Amino acid sequence: MTKADIVKEVSKSTGIEATTVMAVVEGFMEAVKGSLAKENNVYLRGFGTFEVKTRKAKTGRNITMNTTVIIPEHKVPTFKPCPDFKNQVK
Repeated sequence: MTKADIVKEVSKSTGIEATTVMAVVEGFMEAVKGSLAKENNVYLRGFGTFEVKTRKAKTGRNITMNTTVIIPEHKVPTFKPCPDFKNQVK
């Protein structure tokens, strides 16, 4: 499902114009990205949690040049669904 599909679904189910729904979806995504960029987690009760996790530094390999490369510690965004959401998908 794409962002456009989500906008169509929400627009159809609520009766709100697609342009308005698109603005809300875009605003939501920007708010989540902005919060995660500041390393603040986003908790959506009944849906899940968007978190920032730190990956430790590790050694990797560049197979084309047959050398080892040190991958530095870095932060990654993650999503952890709530238990109800997990059970719906199962």
